[in-house]
Amino acid sequence: MREFLEDALKHQDAGQGRNQKDLLRELPKRFYKSVDVAETDGAFAVLLDGRVTKTPTGKQIGVGHADLAAHMRDEWAVQGDRIDPDMMPHVKLINSAVEAGDESRAALLDEVVKYAGNDLLLYRAESPRELVEKQEQVWDDVLVRLARHFSVSFQPTVGILHKAQSPEMLRKLRSAIDPLHHVPATAMVSVTGLTGSGLLAVALRERLVDADVAWTAAHVDEDYQISLWGEDYEAAARRRQRRREFDAAVNVINLLG
Repeated sequence: MREFLEDALKHQDAGQGRNQKDLLRELPKRFYKSVDVAETDGAFAVLLDGRVTKTPTGKQIGVGHADLAAHMRDEWAVQGDRIDPDMMPHVKLINSAVEAGDESRAALLDEVVKYAGNDLLLYRAESPRELVEKQEQVWDDVLVRLARHFSVSFQPTVGILHKAQSPEMLRKLRSAIDPLHHVPATAMVSVTGLTGSGLLAVALRERLVDADVAWTAAHVDEDYQISLWGEDYEAAARRRQRRREFDAAVNVINLLG
């Protein structure tokens, strides 16, 4: 079990796709038969052949919500003869959070707010007109919801030159997510990295947008390029993998945030 979890951490970069990774390394064999969930003192743990799963450093993996443990159980259960970590986004995310521990919490939340201050949604294209209009339509909707919810304002800009945002706005965002413990904080950083937007991560946490709206907003530019040139097969595979990881992180935020 320990060897697999170490291997899973090495596979957290999903950018190359399963086929390329299989050429470099054979996926580990399934080493267990039964998969269950057990509750102890309010924490829910996945059991493989009756043993609680652990991180590479020996920390037992438990979560505070039965539905989240069920997602993890299902990911272990559906593995075939070989274990594919890319098909286990909840397991990988929770394992990383438990391994990092609560001491990582403040730095994780600071990272989300750092992104928000230089956010994807705040830097607009100059042209073409169709892309500019799509950015305004999708991104402004998210910004308006955040502005009303937190009583703040944003300063979008055209081009790539940095434009400072209000320190008060950033403080309010940081205060809003400060109650999170390190597991949903890890999920917030995952969403931020996958979307390029701390503002989308905060909007998801505050239930101002749903997962589909946030995912669409994160891919306005990419979808525009696809509309012009078509979709590349490998890029589409990478995007599907990112969506799996995104959905898992959103689940963690919704269940524990």
